[in-house]
Amino acid sequence: MGIIDRVNNPRDLKTLSRKELVKLSSEIRDLIVNVVSKTGGHLASSLGAVELAIALHYVFESPKDKIIWDVGHQSYAHKIITGRRDQFHSLRQHGGISGFTKMSENPHDAFTTGHSSTSISAGLGMASAMRMQNTDAKAVVVIGDGSMTAGLAYEGLNQTGDIHKDLIVILNDNDMSISANVGALSSFLSRTLSAKSLQNFRKNFGDFLKSLPGIGTDVYQLAKRSEESFKAFITPGMLFEAFDFEYFGPINGHNIDHLIDILINIKELKEPVLLHVRTRKGKGYPPAEKNPVYFHGVGAFEITTGNSCGNKSAIPTYTQVFGDRMVESAEIDDRIVAVTAAMPEGTGLGLFAEKFPERFFDVGIAEQHGVTFAAGLAVQGMKPVVAVYSTFLQRAYDQIVHDVCIESLPVRFAIDRGGIVGEDGPTHHGLFDFAFLRHLPNMVVMAPKDENELAQMVETALNYDKGPIAFRYPRGRGIGTPLVHPVQALPIGKAEVVAEGTDILILAIGGMVSEALAARDLLSAEQISAFVINCRFVKPLDAELICSAVHKIPRVITVEEHVLQGGFGSAVLECLNENGMSGFQLTRIGIPDVFVEHGSQIILRTRYGLTAENISNTAKALVQASSG
Repeated sequence: MGIIDRVNNPRDLKTLSRKELVKLSSEIRDLIVNVVSKTGGHLASSLGAVELAIALHYVFESPKDKIIWDVGHQSYAHKIITGRRDQFHSLRQHGGISGFTKMSENPHDAFTTGHSSTSISAGLGMASAMRMQNTDAKAVVVIGDGSMTAGLAYEGLNQTGDIHKDLIVILNDNDMSISANVGALSSFLSRTLSAKSLQNFRKNFGDFLKSLPGIGTDVYQLAKRSEESFKAFITPGMLFEAFDFEYFGPINGHNIDHLIDILINIKELKEPVLLHVRTRKGKGYPPAEKNPVYFHGVGAFEITTGNSCGNKSAIPTYTQVFGDRMVESAEIDDRIVAVTAAMPEGTGLGLFAEKFPERFFDVGIAEQHGVTFAAGLAVQGMKPVVAVYSTFLQRAYDQIVHDVCIESLPVRFAIDRGGIVGEDGPTHHGLFDFAFLRHLPNMVVMAPKDENELAQMVETALNYDKGPIAFRYPRGRGIGTPLVHPVQALPIGKAEVVAEGTDILILAIGGMVSEALAARDLLSAEQISAFVINCRFVKPLDAELICSAVHKIPRVITVEEHVLQGGFGSAVLECLNENGMSGFQLTRIGIPDVFVEHGSQIILRTRYGLTAENISNTAKALVQASSG
């Protein structure tokens, strides 16, 4: 029986000696590696935050004290400590526990996360509410250095310092080197300066200096500048002190003794505090330490080697097709510029960045800035392509509206992970992009049926200079369609007939076209003839082809991997209404009015009816009802 078996909630940590806490950190790491090797997940970040999670729960009283983990990438040890050890094997599996913190899952998850840089704002809100409620609970925020590239984090810091609420922010610095001043001296200084007795002395002595007649204020300011100069020499805290935070660190985030000591000290402070800890991504698992980028978000892997367990395939992913096409096009046109928000590998732009470094811009976790930056590039005649996951583009909605669409600037949006994404769950599914883009004036929105059509849409977007244009494609591999060269641009707003029929009309978009064709085969076996159109464009729709087809075949099904409200099917209904069509029966297949849970793409598409079988059954019911 290991020490980990004795920890079923945070209170159990307090019964352990500090030596046992060190042993516990090793056991937790072993469990995380073992489970994530089977389920996939955010490994490197969570391995780096094990001691921090233990120390936080040792010192604070969760769930009374609120511990907010930014994004949730670092929260696996937190989940294990807070009563989910026996469920941890179900991490990210359908029906199992989430890969992120989730309030509805466990009372120790103080805030539901998935997108970065929200923690300080949420923590400040909790701290402000607790002060108004006269409670003595604390709000503690854990934010990674990557999340500190987003403006939202600094907005939270700015207000916290301004209204001077009791908030502890822990900066987990595990990648971006904010400062090289990490060592015994800075760790000792931070633990010493944070002691309650010294903090009280500083305050009382400061009050004494300010009370000196005539010269008090000047002497106090001189003393404070001298202290700040000394601290700046030893620590990199001047940035945070400019926000009126008390800064401590950087300290070794893997030394449990030091973490506990300083957390005990700063717990007593009643003002904004920032503790800077340095950790190592992938700590304790050599393959992750060696390659933390790969193991940031990883699929199933062999523990002994770290090698992926995934099946190798000659079929490229949609992301690869996009990335390759960008490189091919940029070799011909030097106006093509790529912009991404901290996702060069995830969006397939690694090779582009290598070949064209002067035309590649990683703006960090700053999607809003990235979109407006691209608008500025477009103003000067460049061809910016903003490559971003669908779920993260939501963060830049105002910039799309005001800075791109109003003046119809030719910014291209390559929207990866459109549709059901899988195990990362509701914060990561790309199920709203059709709806929040298609209603914007001047915007063109399209989605490819396969990888070859994606290459065509990249070409279409790069050649389109009348305004903004977006193409949205799914996570994962294509369907095996050969890529055709030379790549031809598509006519804007034109759909294609992919199969003729007489009994039922299926209007499909994106990856659902292949399911519609498979449904057609199932229907053929029952002597039902399906007419299938690959609509290609959500906006503008090919009204002429759609209305003509509905006139001939008034039994209609629309299929989309997107929410039904405001999506492709809604656009078709609007189109038919505007063109005076009547007498038709139309059934929409898509995602109902819910946030889709986490699980594999196959499980979720089956659950929500995005399959050939459900399309076929829906078609049969529609045909039978009309012939009734």
